[in-house]
Amino acid sequence: MRLCADDIMTRLKLKSYQDTYAEAMAKYGLQRGIDGSKARHKSTQQYYRDIQKLADNLKAEVVDLQQQKETAQEELRRAKKEIQTEKLKGTATTAAANIAESLGSLFGNNKVKTLKGENTALHREVADHEETIEALQDRIQTMQADHSREIREMQQKHGREIADKDTRHKQEISFLKTVIAKAAWFPYLREMLHIEKLCRLVGFDERQTETLVKGKPLEYAGKLYSEEHGRRFTTEKVRLSSVESPDGWGKLVLAIARKPIAEWFKE
Repeated sequence: MRLCADDIMTRLKLKSYQDTYAEAMAKYGLQRGIDGSKARHKSTQQYYRDIQKLADNLKAEVVDLQQQKETAQEELRRAKKEIQTEKLKGTATTAAANIAESLGSLFGNNKVKTLKGENTALHREVADHEETIEALQDRIQTMQADHSREIREMQQKHGREIADKDTRHKQEISFLKTVIAKAAWFPYLREMLHIEKLCRLVGFDERQTETLVKGKPLEYAGKLYSEEHGRRFTTEKVRLSSVESPDGWGKLVLAIARKPIAEWFKE
């Protein structure tokens, strides 16, 4: 019998784990990711930067709408003032027309007709101003209602997206915790994780770490960091590998020329 991570952690096995997990969780609304997709999760920092940018745009729109509202209100005040003036003129004109009509009935003066025409024109102008003011008020109310609705819809949409991401994140964490808990069933897997952590601490990149975790030798020249000594050691070309520890079966150590790296650092 042979127990090896290369047999249980292959690409096909991991894909099978994801497929079966998605089938089991489908009744809770969890959807399987697209097989072979090259999509990448947006980072939390980028997500919040996008949210902040959208909020800034909304604030700018609010400021612009407020300026339009103030402009409309100023036009409304000016129009009301003009209407008041026109009403006073209309009142005076009506009074003058009445007086002129009375005089005209006595003297037959043609100015009565002229005053009536001017009075009618002034009334039409006042009516036009009132219609303009009502149209401005309707436009302001419509813009405010539309803007409020858009903000509510955006807030609801972002709330749903955040809730969905939070749910997926919790499910992924739960799944990973389950996988990590099961790692105790495979001693060599636990030891390989230990080797992977040690490789990164020493200073190897992902490709070099992968080579050593797979049990393959690695030719290396450069600096190696020792946590015990708190410093880096420069070395010429050496051969590193992960080998069984002489302390007991099932233990793996990182070795240089078959010598545990801790002893190599001491020398």
